[in-house]
Amino acid sequence: MSGGAGRRRRLVLHVDLNNTVVVADTVTGQAPRAALNTFLSTVTWGRAGAAGEWEWVSDRPSLRPPCPGALSYYSRHGRDPAFTEAGPGRRFRDLHARHLRLLEWPGRPHDALSVPGEPGKRYHLILPSFFRLLDALHRDGRAFAVVFRTFGTDLPRALQAVRSALDGQHPQFPALRDVALPVDLTPGQIRCSKKEVVLTWGAERLATREDKRKLYNFFSSFEGIGGFQDHFDWWARNQFSSLGGKPLWIDPHDPDIQHIFIDDNIRLDDGDTIVHPQVGG
Repeated sequence: MSGGAGRRRRLVLHVDLNNTVVVADTVTGQAPRAALNTFLSTVTWGRAGAAGEWEWVSDRPSLRPPCPGALSYYSRHGRDPAFTEAGPGRRFRDLHARHLRLLEWPGRPHDALSVPGEPGKRYHLILPSFFRLLDALHRDGRAFAVVFRTFGTDLPRALQAVRSALDGQHPQFPALRDVALPVDLTPGQIRCSKKEVVLTWGAERLATREDKRKLYNFFSSFEGIGGFQDHFDWWARNQFSSLGGKPLWIDPHDPDIQHIFIDDNIRLDDGDTIVHPQVGG
């Protein structure tokens, strides 16, 4: 709590899509089965043996290395959409199968909320846990907004899926029709350079060179659910470091607003992470 007894700050949730709430990746073209394989390769840990062979140091996935010197399979061998189907990753095959079953879409297909997989299979486009989050915040009486932040091109599809869910069309979350959050289907864009960051959204255009505080105020006053495509090429040109990451403007002294970023590529290493936090003026 902040800014007075009993008053809670309004939340602005900046949420990545691919491999965070969408179990697919439009940047790489991976469907749910392949995307889940790639994700598991980032949270399973080993090291190179004396002869250069791969040795596992843990049978359990974890977000952090289980011991000093451990490397994720992904960091050593790169992206592997068939990680659990052959080679060292086969030991996690049952884990992959169990989580893939959890992603299966229940009942009749929904054009906006479900996606095709293998023949005869459909999967959730957006993780059910995201909709549980919306429902929990609503039930808790929390004031909040959601801003999708993705490098991919899937904003229109994701925003339409969320609008359908809030219209009461999700079979597992019919109560979401009571969540009064408007969904803006217009994708925005954020582009970065050495000189400035430029945000465009419909007819609106804001730039840090003019006034960095305006971008902080823009996101702090954001209403409902919307989304922006961030600048992947800028991140790549900055060697995938924080300096080229998705900008997040914050004000540590704001008693009314709390910005939170949720992204599967956030790391505890400024040289290898996806968010660039900066004080917003």
